[in-house]
Formats: sequence, structure tokens, C-alpha cells
Amino acid sequence: MNLKRWFAWVCLGLVVVAEVSLFRAYREKDALQADLRATQTGMRLMQDELEGLRNSNAGLQAAEISRLRKQNQILTNQVAQWRVALAQLSTESESNAVHLATAREALRLQQDHIEQIQTEGQQILEASAVIIARKTCINNLRLIDDAKQQWATDQAKPLSAVPTVKDLQPYFKEKGFPECPDGGTYSLNAVDEVPTCSVEGHTLPQ
Repeated sequence: MNLKRWFAWVCLGLVVVAEVSLFRAYREKDALQADLRATQTGMRLMQDELEGLRNSNAGLQAAEISRLRKQNQILTNQVAQWRVALAQLSTESESNAVHLATAREALRLQQDHIEQIQTEGQQILEASAVIIARKTCINNLRLIDDAKQQWATDQAKPLSAVPTVKDLQPYFKEKGFPECPDGGTYSLNAVDEVPTCSVEGHTLPQ
């Protein structure tokens, strides 16, 4: 009897232990299920957040791509405008180069023309100076001849008489005895001869 009771108590103890163990197992299972559900919820939240981030990144990427496309279009338009401006500048530069070459040629022609005019003017001046000097010398010879004739009359000299500069000096008191502008030497000669100059062309008509 005691053995049966003892066996019953043992069985009861085993049942209690099994119940406690089963209860603990259920509790652990519930806890694990709760943890699993929490984990799954967290995973879903993380997936949603990840998907949101993906969608957000996609939106940001699309916005960035759109911005870059607009910026690229703007830069492309600017480059096109710069190319047009550069082409215009090149055309203007070529035109200016042509105009500059034309202006330089015109300036060279003008300088040549000026030099030609200056040369011609110098030649005219030299020719004029020669003519003026010749006329002045001939006029001097005429004055000398007049003075020589007056001297012969005043001094009753024959036609063959040859006066000196000193003899004729009184007749040129105001201006002095004439001199050839070209540095020629005067020969007074006889009364019946015209005076002469050593410079060719300075000749008093007979």
C-alpha cells in the first residue's frame, strides 16, 4: 500500500513537473512567438522604410537627373551661343583684318603720294630757286651795266674803258655792289660790252 501511494505521489510529482515544464515551454513559446512577431513587425517596418528610402532615392535620383538634364541643356545652349559668338568674332576679325590691310595699303599709297608730292615740290622749289637766282643775277647785271654807262657818261670815258668795282661802288650806295645769288663772279667788261657772270645761264641779253 505504501508502495502504491509512493508510486502515485511519484507519478503526481512527475505530472506536476511535466505540467510545469510544459507551462514553461508554452510561456517560452509564447515569448518566442511574441519576439518573432515583434521581429517580423520590425522587419516589415524596416522593409517599408527601406522601400520608402528606395522610392525616396529614386525620386531624388529622378530629380537630380532632371536637374542635371536642365543644367546640361543650359550649358549646351550657352556653348551654342558661344560658338555663334565665336563665329561672329572670327568673321569680324577677318573683316577687320581685310579692312586693316586695305587701310595699310591706302596709307602706303598715301605716303608714296606724299613723298612724290614732296619730291615734286622740292624739285619745283629747286627749279624756282634756280629761276629766281638767274633772274636776280640778270637783274644785277642790268644794274651793273646801267651803273657802268652812267659812270662812262659822268667820267667822259670812251666805250673801250673798263671800270672797276670801286669805280661803280658810288652808284650802289644803298644796297651795296650786287652779288650773284649762286656765288658767281661778275666781269664788268668795257663800256660797250655787257657785264657777264661766271655761272652758266646768267647772261644779260645783248
